Amino acid sequence: MTKEHSRNQEELEGVTHLGNQNNHYSYDYSPDVLETFINKHPENDYIVTFDAYEFTSLCPMTGQPDFAKIFISYIPNERMVESKSLKLYLFSFRNHGDFHEDCMNIILNDLYELMNPKYIEVFGLFTPRGGISIYPFVNKVNPEFEAADRLDFAKQRKLQFLSQVQGFGRQIR
Repeated sequence: MTKEHSRNQEELEGVTHLGNQNNHYSYDYSPDVLETFINKHPENDYIVTFDAYEFTSLCPMTGQPDFAKIFISYIPNERMVESKSLKLYLFSFRNHGDFHEDCMNIILNDLYELMNPKYIEVFGLFTPRGGISIYPFVNKVNPEFEAADRLDFAKQRKLQFLSQVQGFGRQIR
């Protein structure tokens, strides 16, 4: 890799969790652990996806744990979320009491505020409780980049999600 393609110290400023062996795992919701780095390719519309398969939160009524696999996808703008800080952030939901839908919306809003992406979506594949599975999906298009094709993309993703969910139901039967 040539030097011009490598990241310099200035571009990595603010990334403190990566490579740090002394990280603190907060058991209480904490968006303050999230960190970003510079997107070197903001002119391109590309998708970054995270698959976090150990998400845990608490039911606000019973205090019982809820488990999920979380998918976060976004089209970056100027900043991108650093993955280790995202892991610490998702871990901070461990003792957070909220409904599945609330957790997904909180994650979407925190990441949107942090990065100001062109587009973002969060999907939670929660394990069944009481015989019912819940799969909340939320997405958002940045109004600064509200091109018709991006709005169509957001609508298409919602429709694709609906067909996916129907497929999950068929797999279980």
